[in-house]
Parts: sequence; structure tokens; C-alpha cells
Amino acid sequence: MSPRTQLKQLVEARNGLLVPGVFNALSAKVAADLGFQALYVTGAGVTNMWFGMPDQGFMGLHEISEHTARIRDAVGVPLIVDADTGFGNALNVIHTVRTLERAGADCIQLEDQVAPKRCGHFSGKEVISTAEAVSKIKAAVDARRDESLLIMARTDAAAVHGFEAAVERAERFAEAGADILFVEAVTQAEDIRALPQRLAKPQLVNMVIGGKTPILSADQLGALGFGIVLYANAALQGAVMGMQKTLATLRDEREIQESSGLVTPFAERQRLVEKPAWDALEQAYA
Repeated sequence: MSPRTQLKQLVEARNGLLVPGVFNALSAKVAADLGFQALYVTGAGVTNMWFGMPDQGFMGLHEISEHTARIRDAVGVPLIVDADTGFGNALNVIHTVRTLERAGADCIQLEDQVAPKRCGHFSGKEVISTAEAVSKIKAAVDARRDESLLIMARTDAAAVHGFEAAVERAERFAEAGADILFVEAVTQAEDIRALPQRLAKPQLVNMVIGGKTPILSADQLGALGFGIVLYANAALQGAVMGMQKTLATLRDEREIQESSGLVTPFAERQRLVEKPAWDALEQAYA
């Protein structure tokens, strides 16, 4: 079964598929090694990691396609890729979808913010008109060369026009052919609970640690009928904390031992990057 078919089946089950965000090939290998069935290539994570900058539209198609291709080479599990606004108008969306499809995306997420976009849990967001947003989703659906490639349509309209307007916009995206819907930054638990009943297509719900959406467990959200429960930057925030703790200890104590509990053992790092397999290849081709 192809990763795209596998992802479609997992999402359509609507059992709250728990998906972590990954920001480079190594984070993807860690997540896949832990048994996660699908991964999300996070635009915020790539922007934070690649540039050291906030999620405010600094990432472009080149960066996200490069990361997608490297992650695709590193892992075989399905990949959901954050394509922000599609990096322009409907014509740009066509180019974005075809580029990310070639890079190995199994699902491409597009949103309706005004460019330059910003993190869905930042203040000051704006959205484009419903008509323009729908045209971009239609362009994305028509642009894919493989019909099994999934298109996810995200709306940030709840923060601008309110929850009801966001639901109405998501309905329009479904009519335009989106396979998965994503109403971002819902602030009330009762609205989260209502979404699976209000929208017929499978949905993603984004649990942003420290963000504006109340945190519900993946089991609760799966029972409600959400297709995907996303933790887009749990790995990144955990990695930052790990670096801060380890480097603060190195600064203060002037040394770190493998037994400190602060670092992954040398042998485990080599296992994750498959050094034994590369050693075997070196012997085979020597």
C-alpha cells in the first residue's frame, strides 16, 4: 500500500490519528522510529530551525520542498506538508503543489491567510476573500498529478470573522474538492466538540502547546470524530528544551558524560542514522 493510500485510510477512519510535526530528516527518523504512523512537515518548525526566525512568512517554497525531499528520503511513513498560503496566487499554488508532490508529499496543506502569513496562534492575522481562497483550493486539486495526493484546506477565519464564518468557509473548501479540512485556532472547547458534527469531510485539529486552542487528549478528539490530531511543534519545543538544559550544564560544569542523562548515547545516535546499514553497504561495495 502506498503512503498516500495508507494516509487516506487512516484519516477517513476518524479515530484521532496522532501526528507529530517534524522539522528536518533526523526529527522525522526519531518520530518514525517511535512508531508514529504519519508525520507533519511543519512550516513553523522549518522556519524556526532553518532561519532562527518566527513563523511570519519567511519560509518559501524552496525551503519546504528541500526539507520534504530530505525527509522523504529518510522515512517511509506518510508525510503531510505545510505549504503555508501556497506562496502566491492560484497559479503559484499550482506550481507549489506540483513541486511538493515531486518532493514526496502525501498531503499538502494550504491556508487562507493574507501573505505574509503568520503562525495561526499569533495575533494580527488577516484572511483573503472566500472567493480567492476557494479558487486556490480548486487550483490545488486540479494541479495534482496523482489523484491519491490529498489536499488539506486550512482556514484562519475564526480569529478574524468568528467561528461560524470559519465553518462556512471550510464548507466552501470541501465543495471545491479539499480532502481534509482544518479550522485553525478555535478557542472554545465546545466549538472543537462541534466541528466533527458540522463538517462532513475528515478534519485535522491542531493542539498547539501554549497556544490559543484548549488541549484535549488524542483519545477524546478521536472519540469526537477528528481524523488527525496534530502536535506540530512538540518535537521542536522538546528539542529546544533539551539543548538549553544540556548546553547550560556544559557551560556551568565544563563537561558532560554520557551517563548524565542529558544526551542520547553515542551508539543510539548512530542507530537512528542507520550507520550499521551504511557500514554493510561500504563492505558490499568495497
